[in-house]
Amino acid sequence: MTNRMEISAKTIEEAIELGLKELDAELGEVAVEVISEGRAGIFGIGGEQPRVRVTRLTQQEGLAGQAIDVVNHLISAMGVSVMATVRSPGDEEIGPSVDIQGEDSGLLIGKRGETLGSLQFLVNLLLNSVQRNHPLIVVDVEGYKERRARSLESMASRVAARVVANGRAIEMEPMSPAERRIVHMSLADHPSVTTESAGEGNQRRVTVMPRRDL
Repeated sequence: MTNRMEISAKTIEEAIELGLKELDAELGEVAVEVISEGRAGIFGIGGEQPRVRVTRLTQQEGLAGQAIDVVNHLISAMGVSVMATVRSPGDEEIGPSVDIQGEDSGLLIGKRGETLGSLQFLVNLLLNSVQRNHPLIVVDVEGYKERRARSLESMASRVAARVVANGRAIEMEPMSPAERRIVHMSLADHPSVTTESAGEGNQRRVTVMPRRDL
């Protein structure tokens, strides 16, 4: 019995459904990788259908299946039209990564990713009652976190350039702990600026300052 296959179809959702049928598996029993989102072409010529790779999870990767079950239960209770799939099953040190896609996916991100952050926290909290000390399960929506990380790194670089040019500290917008960590790490090796976090609660911000040891 094959445990992995690549499927093309008119939509990503249809390709996943075909893969599940071929593998005789449920959504929580597989990892799904989107190989290509497809392209429309011009007047129907030169187009390309979406293509996905569907891989059956092993027993050691059971945490990923549990994560999918919890995420699907939560999004069903929220009444949103989305689909959750395992992007990466993870291992003993790196937890599974779950990606959510669908027409209502934007509702699960929220302002500055706050809704998504709360969803990830809840998923890990619920699974911790079943399997303690499991690695962090990452929940994302259509690659939002990766896009946001790139945006924050670019923003940090621009702010650092302004600090160097003006010689004055600049306070950035309020951010979540994960977002502040991205800014701190992106400027950690900068030769001319340093960073620190200040503030309370959801108003905590990163300040970029000229290095005092120059």
